[in-house]
Parts: sequence; structure tokens; C-alpha cells
Amino acid sequence: MTLAFTFPGQGSQSIGMGQALAEAFPSARAVFEEVNDALNQNLSKLMWDGPIEDLTLTANTQPALMVCGIAAMQVLKEDFGIDVSAAKYVAGHSLGEYTALCAAGSLSLADTARLLRIRGNAMQAAVPVGAGAMAALLGASVADAEAAAKAGQAKGICQIANDNATGQIVLSGEKAAVQAACEAATDMGVKKAMMLNVSAPFHCDMMAPAAEAMREALTDVTFSAPVVPVVNNVQARPISDADQLRADLVAQVTGRVRWRESVEWMHSEGLETLAEPGCGKVLTVMLKRIVKGMNGVALNTPEGLEAFATELKG
Repeated sequence: MTLAFTFPGQGSQSIGMGQALAEAFPSARAVFEEVNDALNQNLSKLMWDGPIEDLTLTANTQPALMVCGIAAMQVLKEDFGIDVSAAKYVAGHSLGEYTALCAAGSLSLADTARLLRIRGNAMQAAVPVGAGAMAALLGASVADAEAAAKAGQAKGICQIANDNATGQIVLSGEKAAVQAACEAATDMGVKKAMMLNVSAPFHCDMMAPAAEAMREALTDVTFSAPVVPVVNNVQARPISDADQLRADLVAQVTGRVRWRESVEWMHSEGLETLAEPGCGKVLTVMLKRIVKGMNGVALNTPEGLEAFATELKG
């Protein structure tokens, strides 16, 4: 089985995330405890007990999703003998790229947790509440979305934030501009254009202050060459150079998440399986809309991890 480990972004969080892994495996529990210590916060208690309003704050959601992914990877390694090097590539959607870098040994767990806390706070603070917006265009091609965004730019900043899957593209920018883009998309015959309930306009030029915050934060962090190449959001190609990975994490804050292209490229390289360790199954479901002939598997339960490891070992 040729595979990649892929890690989700915001939207996969839920109360109870990761708890079953921590209760079943001391190796997973140790990961949660290390992140709690790194953040000087009982993040795992928030993840397991709520309230959901606090968990969905960007500064909490980002490290929470990361720790679930790394806990699952640690279980695969320590309990089932499956190392990250079993994969040909790793990749992550938006904040999931940090999880991928940690899984591949490029960033330490403590540094990854602290960086995501900084990233979450910086992204939330970059734009006044209500000034920005995001919208999903369903059934739109990239050309459709670019045309709609261009129409919206008459009212301000409007860009493609996420190219998630075939017919699933997200716009981001100033609220009036994104609303105008939705109207233009509807006039163009796009199946559905819907405003999203988000706390900030991610992955657009309005996030420039957050990008600068990340540039500063990343300067003092030690990067190692990843054990497995990272197919990153900015390039949609595998990157192993530590300096390039660092620079692309800064560019990623304001840049397009090229997820569809990333998956299509991995498919072209002969990958058969995308495994999604951690929480939820957003990327696994999305895969069905991107390419045919690839298997997606969500690794979010003790039973699922064990079954996956058994299959991988043959």
C-alpha cells in the first residue's frame, strides 16, 4: 500500500476529540500531557469536557486538532510499529500542515503547539470582528471562482482561500466584497453560493498582520528536514528543505490552500491511500470529490488504528 498521512484543518473539532485514544493508550495520553505543559493550559480537559464555545476559539481549535493527529501517529508508532516513514508523503490542510511537519519530525511537538497558539491568536486579531467574511461556492470551477472573486473585488479584497475539491471552493475577504462575489457566482449559474459562519476571513490578504506575526514566531524555531516530504499548501508539491518549509508557512497565512491540486498530484505519483489520523473524516470525505481510485481512511478510533496497522503489515 502506497500512502500519505493527511491532517485536517479547522472544522473537524468536536467535544470528546481524542479522548478514546488517550484512555486506551498511554502513548497517546503522553502526547496530550506534553501539549498541556507546552501551552500551560489543560487543553485536553477543554477538548473532552467543553464548552464547545471555547473549543471553537481559533487559538484552541488549532492546537487541539494538531494534538489529536500526533496522538494517533504516536499510537501507530509505539503500539503498532507503524512509523511515519511507512508513508511516501505527509500533507495537511491549512493548520494541518503544522501537524504534518510535526509528524514528519520537522518541528517538535511543543514548538508546534506553541506556534499554533500564536497562529490562532494572530489570525483572530488580524481583522476586526464583522469586517471580513468567507463563502463557499459549490459546483464552481476554479475559473468560475476566480471570475466571481474578480467581480467582488470592486467592493474590496476578495480571493480564493481554499480550493478544497472539485466543485468546492471557498472565497475570503472583505464582507461586502465576498457578498458581491456570491451574487456574481449565482448570476453565473454556480450551483450554490453560501456565506459561512466563520470568525475571520482566513487565507486572504486581510491576514497580512497574522503572516507577519508568524514570520517573527517562526524565526526562532528550529526546523529539521522532514523524514517524509511534505506536500504543502503553497506549492502543492513535496518540500523537504527546512528553509522553504518555514517560508511557505508564512505565505500560507494569506495564500490559497491548494488541497485539490495536492491530492491530484499525489494520485499522479501512484498513491493508493490517504490516511487521516486524528479527529473526524473531513479529508476522507473530500477525497471522493477529487479523484477516483484512491482509498481514504479516517483513523480516529482505537479500533480503526489497530485495523489499519494490521492491514498495512499484511
